[in-house]
Amino acid sequence: MATITVRNLDEQTKQAIRERAARNGHSMEEEARLLLGAGALADNPERVLTSIVNMAEPEATVENYAPGSQHYFPARGKTVLLIICGGIAAYKSLDLIRRLKERDVEVNVVMTRAAGEFITPLSAGALSHSKVFTDLFDRQDEHDIGHIRLAREADLIVVAPATANMIAKISHGFADDLASAILLASKNQILLAPAMNPAMWNNPATRRNVEALLKDGVQFIGPETGEMAERSEAGRGRMTEPMDIVGEIGRLLDDRPKPLAGLSVVLTAGPTHEPIDPVRYIANRSSGKQGYAIADALAAAGAEVNLVSGPVELARPAGINFFQVESARQMHQAVKNCLPVDIAVMVAAVADWRVANSADEKIKKKPGSTGPVPLKLTENPDILKFIGHHEQRPKLVIGFAAETRDVIKNAKAKLKRKGADWILANDVSPETGIMGGDSNTIKLLSSSGVDEWPNLAKDQVARRLVDKIIAYFDSEIISV
Repeated sequence: MATITVRNLDEQTKQAIRERAARNGHSMEEEARLLLGAGALADNPERVLTSIVNMAEPEATVENYAPGSQHYFPARGKTVLLIICGGIAAYKSLDLIRRLKERDVEVNVVMTRAAGEFITPLSAGALSHSKVFTDLFDRQDEHDIGHIRLAREADLIVVAPATANMIAKISHGFADDLASAILLASKNQILLAPAMNPAMWNNPATRRNVEALLKDGVQFIGPETGEMAERSEAGRGRMTEPMDIVGEIGRLLDDRPKPLAGLSVVLTAGPTHEPIDPVRYIANRSSGKQGYAIADALAAAGAEVNLVSGPVELARPAGINFFQVESARQMHQAVKNCLPVDIAVMVAAVADWRVANSADEKIKKKPGSTGPVPLKLTENPDILKFIGHHEQRPKLVIGFAAETRDVIKNAKAKLKRKGADWILANDVSPETGIMGGDSNTIKLLSSSGVDEWPNLAKDQVARRLVDKIIAYFDSEIISV
């Protein structure tokens, strides 16, 4: 079976695939496969049909994830035992191994007999830089009770893909091969990434097994909803993408202090789309990058994060409660449903206006018309003001103000009008490159005055903001 890469495509082609994938609700890999199937890339297939381990992400090095680096990975230096079960999703596990190795995670691999029907131990061993274990009765590996040693040496055991058969084995305590023996002998955390046909996932037997494992403290990530390998099959059963599993591994193995543990947050991010008709909408220019970076930083600090996101092309942060919305009214309702919380961070670029009566069908030009169809607009709910004056108002309310002129003057007025504690204002004039870019220049306004920050990467802005939130709650505890 051919595998797919997008690394070697030119940037214009990659961006086109990325946009198509977002519109169609696919991963880039899925979209590339569909394009190949349709013959759309048949003029240059050699640039696409290579190894899946070269998929999509830019080159990374161990140094990128070291302490103090911009992308520090909390599981760096830890040991993960990856158990690969038999299923078409096994090929994704090769990418998972590579991503973990990039982040300086030691990866030991166990493959079931069925997994060997989809990928080879040679491939997994080449990527993990270590021996791949397959046989419970191997005299050399088991002379020191190898399955017990593998179970105890790992900081975390990850089963990806976790088949319905393996989930049933773990639930009922079977140990008839190396993988299930390790899982039964383990005293450490176990993370399962299920992958199976939707009918199997929804079968009452599987549901009972999953429920039993959750009660036993086993962690799950996924499965996701989408198209299956089988023709004309779709539903919930796809294995979570490798980078999302990497994020969850980082969260589970993050032993840094959690100064915001016990505090809950509602955070909005991205734009809202206000429909004009089924194919057109009003929106603000927002990538969601700053909001998602803040969600990551809050979760890393131990807060329970409820992220309400408009339509963006970003991976969902690990370890949070995620709510996908489209319109301002949907975002308002989702925020309302999250109350009460301790902290509100309103980053989203919410459209101020919506069409009063959006059309159920595409609005067509009328023959002989000389002007555009008139649109009657009405005001959207003001979510920050709603939070700032709510009877269940969070202890700390933070808003964002994207301005193109008189930044401080307009932000001061917004701070008072919205009932916020802090406003993070920025100049989003086109020449700044902030909208959709990777950096931000913040002016934080509060009752104490204006704190001007230098231009920082958006994840650095997030960490700086979270440090201020931590200091705010530390001082509140001391004052009590």
